[in-house]
Amino acid sequence: MGVFTGFGRWINLNSQQPLKAESKRSENGESKLGSEKDTNNVPAKKKKKKVVIYYDGKEDRRQERLWHEAEKKHPWHIPPPKIKVTNKKGLYHMNIELTVGTTPDIVYYTMTDPKGGPFFDYEKWRDLMKNTSRKVLKENGPKRVIMVEKAVAYNFLSLTTISIPIHLTMEENRKDLTTKYKKEKVMLMKVFKGDYKVEPIYVDQKRLCKKRLPKSREEYKKCSDGQGRIGSKLTINQYFEPYPPFNIPPLSWFIRGITIKTSKKLLNALQQLAFNLRQAGPPSEEAIKASEIETVEAHNFLKI
Repeated sequence: MGVFTGFGRWINLNSQQPLKAESKRSENGESKLGSEKDTNNVPAKKKKKKVVIYYDGKEDRRQERLWHEAEKKHPWHIPPPKIKVTNKKGLYHMNIELTVGTTPDIVYYTMTDPKGGPFFDYEKWRDLMKNTSRKVLKENGPKRVIMVEKAVAYNFLSLTTISIPIHLTMEENRKDLTTKYKKEKVMLMKVFKGDYKVEPIYVDQKRLCKKRLPKSREEYKKCSDGQGRIGSKLTINQYFEPYPPFNIPPLSWFIRGITIKTSKKLLNALQQLAFNLRQAGPPSEEAIKASEIETVEAHNFLKI
């Protein structure tokens, strides 16, 4: 499905997924991948473009250290996802709220990972979801439009596994940590669209900030003396409507069940990633520096 960028390298160092790139901090506070070499004397080659990453990798590694130390004393309770499904004139609306014990940047960049993130079933040794193709259509600062084809695994009657193809156009905002998507082509689906966002949760605010509840990450860091953990709230709104005759019971019930069951498996995989990170902690500075050499190659691959 491509190559991990940024968090992918960091995540994989701790979760034993396939390895690729990590970020390097720039002088202006934004993270950048790799360095730009002077290629003026090499006309046969194009200059390599610097890549801006819209997260603070250093701060997120500091947060992972806080989570790691806290996990050893008081393991984080993993709350199950809250899923509510409604139907209005054949159009299903699935609302999902999930609390994740790691930072919003990690959650978002995992979900938008070109390789498909940590959605892997280690028991059956297979991908739960993977990208089969990916193309950046438009990019403007933190906003970009991507056309992606995914394959989602589903156990059919517990006898065999089928791969469900999904072809989507996605609008990502890597600064606000939001994504909107709609179908280009999805098997059996007349309507398939939705959005998701990731927001910070100030886990230790009541304990460390007492009555002075923070309204921003800066306030939280100040009132907690830099010791407050930041978690994530993931909110997903998914709309889908099957083509006839799959929009009529009992076939519509079957499609509804597939969608809910598949979503739960992907959310469980995301929670497992967060658990692995809390157990392992951030990678060493040596490991991060060793990975930077792969960054520019990874970026060039993603632009193909």
